[in-house]
Amino acid sequence: MKQFMDENFLLQTETAQKLYHDYAAKMPIIDYHCHINPEDIAVDKRYQTITEVWLGGDHYKWRAMRCNGVPEADITGSKDTDPYKTFARWAETLPKCIGNPLYHWTYLELKKYFAITDALTPANSAEIYEVCNKRLAEDDMSVRGLIRQSDVKLICTTDDPIDDLHWHKKIAEDKSCEVKVLPAFRPDKAMNIDKPGFPDYIASLAASAGMKIENFADLTEALNRRIDYFAKHGCRASDHALEYPVCSPASETELDKILQNGMSAPVSVEDGDKFRTAVLQAVAKKYHEYGWVMQIHYGCLRNNSEIMFNKLGPDTGFDCASDAGGAKNLVALLNSMQVQGNLPKMVLYSLNQYDNETIATIAGSFQTDGECPSKIQLGSAWWFNDHKTGMTKQLTDLANLGTLGNFIGMLTDSRSFLSYTRHEYFRRILCNLIGGWVENGELHNDIEGLGQLVQDICYNNTVRFFGFEV
Repeated sequence: MKQFMDENFLLQTETAQKLYHDYAAKMPIIDYHCHINPEDIAVDKRYQTITEVWLGGDHYKWRAMRCNGVPEADITGSKDTDPYKTFARWAETLPKCIGNPLYHWTYLELKKYFAITDALTPANSAEIYEVCNKRLAEDDMSVRGLIRQSDVKLICTTDDPIDDLHWHKKIAEDKSCEVKVLPAFRPDKAMNIDKPGFPDYIASLAASAGMKIENFADLTEALNRRIDYFAKHGCRASDHALEYPVCSPASETELDKILQNGMSAPVSVEDGDKFRTAVLQAVAKKYHEYGWVMQIHYGCLRNNSEIMFNKLGPDTGFDCASDAGGAKNLVALLNSMQVQGNLPKMVLYSLNQYDNETIATIAGSFQTDGECPSKIQLGSAWWFNDHKTGMTKQLTDLANLGTLGNFIGMLTDSRSFLSYTRHEYFRRILCNLIGGWVENGELHNDIEGLGQLVQDICYNNTVRFFGFEV
């Protein structure tokens, strides 16, 4: 029986072990999509308890705790909730999570940052809690210390167009900060005309752009101005969250009318899709001019519990994967951009793993201009799919239907500075997959060539694809 999480964790063959230890493990990390707060990096935040850094804002763990019958007061609680009580509840839940990536993530994080290899259980939760808190008080456990320990070279946060990027400026001006932190443009609120709050958001966007927004052309100009602003601060990527792919063309006159109606009340879903289509096409043109990467995430049904949404708001663990589909609209959207000469580099993610083959084959239909290898990418296994099975499936689907060697690899998609171990998890899975193919006689035993390919997927492809300067 193998020891749990030893140096060859997940590496089932000698070839896999060699690929990981000699090649993958040596590569730095580029975190090109996450949800961390740049202010925390700017001020080099320190954490008082393991609960704060580990369970604060982590809706993955919150969801598991709810599934284990933990009352909400012990999960999200309030400012007066005893942090140890929340930690203890997680210690109760973790042993039930075998097979869930949270089980592996938890122990990877405990091992890397806290040198803890014992099982976390209700019996030892108080002891481990104190050991972790004591470790957090040490000099190298600030936010920047965690980033340094993880060998992270560049981070892309997720930022609204109206953000003044104050903290990004502070970080860029701070010569003591070793990691590069860039904004990523997330204009969802400017597209969601069928959602509450749209009129107030457009007023804020107009103010940030220094202009009035009275028609669709004005909205496009305002977004372009903010894209220009983000570009001046190093932005190389955008991100868009869609429930499903859209492509519903509309005339400028029709778009003006939809915008006018949306300024007084949410419009119909049909009009919302026309509006989203036009915004996506408009910003894609500007992204293409700058050479940005356009990321599109879809296939998620969000905020499913009305009661809990009203209580806690979004991103609190009440979302799910949607039905597979949307191929015709996704093809039509990309085709419209290509016909107009404005198809940017793109990464496509679906929360439904059964969309992998669809996306991979759609991507292959638009690799036509020689701008860069795999200009349209099937994104990494996202959210509910970033577990061993999901990652293996995504890598296998991409290998079957695309060019795996051009893949841009893993991201954290996280709000926690302890989540960089997900890159280690991904790299072990990647090396195990390729190593298994070698030992099964399915690939040439070219360790040097395959090692280079692994390093490209882990780091080099990302740098080239996004055009990062690191």
